Amino acid sequence: MKKYFVTGTGTGIGKTYVTCQLIRALKKRGFSVSATKPIISGYDKSVLTESDTGLILSALNLTLTQNNISKISPYRFSEPLSPDMAAARENRKINFNKLVDFSLDVDFGKDFHFIEGVGGILVPLTKNKTVLDWINTVNFSVILVAGSYLGTLSHTLSALHVLNASGAKVVVVVSESEEQPVPLLETVNTLKRFCNPVPVLGLSRFENARTIISLIT
Repeated sequence: MKKYFVTGTGTGIGKTYVTCQLIRALKKRGFSVSATKPIISGYDKSVLTESDTGLILSALNLTLTQNNISKISPYRFSEPLSPDMAAARENRKINFNKLVDFSLDVDFGKDFHFIEGVGGILVPLTKNKTVLDWINTVNFSVILVAGSYLGTLSHTLSALHVLNASGAKVVVVVSESEEQPVPLLETVNTLKRFCNPVPVLGLSRFENARTIISLIT
């Protein structure tokens, strides 16, 4: 089994889009896939199909039942805040050890497993743990999702610097932003100059993830 942690340079940059596209592209090629989104903030029960959890379940061809939602996303918070803050609003806490245990409890009969993180790589989960601690503890390969918006070069290189320092094996995927100062390919080529030997690939809003599969299969 190949295991990947999908994280990002920030929030709202396309982690779920990339995760779902990878799931669909791999399944189309005959691979078996599982995925989880253990923590979700801004969870609104009135729009479940549009939630990150709902989109992942759809990509996996699983029905949107309460049981499946709980299996994919055990930590669900209504406020669109960092997980530690969102949990505090509901007088709850994230147990980091239980989060790790959940993340590592995977179906090893599958060919691929994805964990989609929450926010960016240094978003707080508890009083003293961040997403980076989560990544380092589960020790999966990392797909770092970036956008192509103005400012993404610094954000992406900063995030990659932190991940490299932690010893993570990383692939960078630039998910095309709705507003961007230059064409997607220019951003990808610029990042390639600074990210070598880490692979950098672009994913437009109108294509599937087939170009990425060669790097992770």
